[in-house]
Amino acid sequence: MIEQATRPDAGPETRRPVRLLLEAAIVAGTLAIELGITAMAGHYHDHQDLGLAGTSLLVVGALALPFRRVRPVLVLWVALLTTLAYWSLGYPRGPVFAALLIAFGYCVIKGHRLAAVVAIAFGFLAFPWVGYLIDREPRPAVGAVVGLFAWLITLISVMEIVRSRKDRARERRLLEREAVRLQVADERLRMARELHDAVAHNMSLINLQAGVALHLMDEQPEQVRGALETIKQSSKEALVELRSILGVLRQVDEDAPRAPTPSLGRIDDLVTGSGAAGIKVHVDIDGDVSELPRAVDLAAFRIIQESLTNVARHSDRPEAVVRIAVSGDELRIEVLDDGSGRVRPQVLPGGGNGIPGMRERAASVGGGLEAGPRPGRGFAVRARIPLARPS
Repeated sequence: MIEQATRPDAGPETRRPVRLLLEAAIVAGTLAIELGITAMAGHYHDHQDLGLAGTSLLVVGALALPFRRVRPVLVLWVALLTTLAYWSLGYPRGPVFAALLIAFGYCVIKGHRLAAVVAIAFGFLAFPWVGYLIDREPRPAVGAVVGLFAWLITLISVMEIVRSRKDRARERRLLEREAVRLQVADERLRMARELHDAVAHNMSLINLQAGVALHLMDEQPEQVRGALETIKQSSKEALVELRSILGVLRQVDEDAPRAPTPSLGRIDDLVTGSGAAGIKVHVDIDGDVSELPRAVDLAAFRIIQESLTNVARHSDRPEAVVRIAVSGDELRIEVLDDGSGRVRPQVLPGGGNGIPGMRERAASVGGGLEAGPRPGRGFAVRARIPLARPS
């Protein structure tokens, strides 16, 4: 049974204050770096103040950052142009690129790579030359231009690496979620199959014996008691097994299951129950079936159970031979019905799920199953199941 640890996701009421605090911290940190450190650097090295205009340009770039979640490209250009204006007008030098770096990195990570590259290319051409063209800065040296180019290439490369890692992490999370979803779907299918197999066999026997009781009620009333006792026992077994499976689904039963685990070790109980319902079953076992893998053991038991159910439903001579053989690394099962195969009038509609269900059982443990009429008369079900799943 798959157990999923569920953790309630934080709702919008919880996420919004956290996001506001985060954005406020980003703006405050950016302003502290750009204004505080640059102001100190300008005071001690150049004896130059930021001034109202320089401060305003840096503040506008930082205050635009919270809007990057809805307009990342626009915020990138606002940060680029305010930083360019500050740099070109000759204000004190310092770490004034913090807002621009945050906006650029966010654009790359969110997939706006073309806009980010265009902005970087524009910045590479504008930063060295705009100040020179307006006569506020000296002509840029070749070494400074080459250094700027190398720094921008490094910046783009680092942002691409970060984006690639985030994409891989997101894909990994999606794959893990899909794997869990498939596991849950497989578990639901397995439990649905268990419910079907647990109930269908006993319900078929109950239906068969109810038909017998109705048929004998007037002519041989003394034999009705046996049919009713079989109905009582079969219904009790069905309810016990059904309750055991539902207990697993609800995860409320901490004790051992109330019903014995379905296994080839219980084949005698299955034969006894079928015999009480009027089905003559002969069992031939070749090999040791006590150490079979759990999944193989359960699948084999259910295949035999469903085969005997079909004998009860569809044979006018409910007799069957069950052969079980363990040979090397393979388990072989054969259920032969000696009846004519004509549908009995007093049965419930089968719905066509019996043989497909048995095939699914065999396939679930890496095996195969064939079912069809035997030459002459009767019906045969043959299954081959490997004892070790292929890797």
